[in-house]
Amino acid sequence: MRELVERVVEDTAGLKRRVTVNLAESPLAWLASRGHVSTRQLEAGERLRSDYEMAALGPRVTMRWDPAPVGRTPGGVAERLDPTLAQISARRRFDGAVEAAGPGLADILWRVVCAGEGIGPAEKALGWPSRAGKLVLCFALDRVADFYGLK
Repeated sequence: MRELVERVVEDTAGLKRRVTVNLAESPLAWLASRGHVSTRQLEAGERLRSDYEMAALGPRVTMRWDPAPVGRTPGGVAERLDPTLAQISARRRFDGAVEAAGPGLADILWRVVCAGEGIGPAEKALGWPSRAGKLVLCFALDRVADFYGLK
């Protein structure tokens, strides 16, 4: 099933773009579309996933041909960042966000947000009771939102 919506997203360099998102693909977006996580929590999760992907922490199966990300200097001038520097920066943000979530919350956070695992399978893999994952995920997302300075 496809639930397509258009969103305006801002990347880590501050550039805004319009994207079409399939809500059925992301467990976090699925939870948000049904009112189980707030907009702030969704944005925190999306930023965490963006940093995870930009840091190239996930498995690769093909060559990447995308251009280097654009950064901003303190004066606001756009410049191309070295892909390696962008990856290092994203890795630092990702590590900081996971550390801010805490050791008891980082497991469910990574499974649902970064690995794209559903709440049910994540709860089962962690040996948690049914419906505990959603509550713990919301706590973790709140901490990550605080880390990213989201209001």
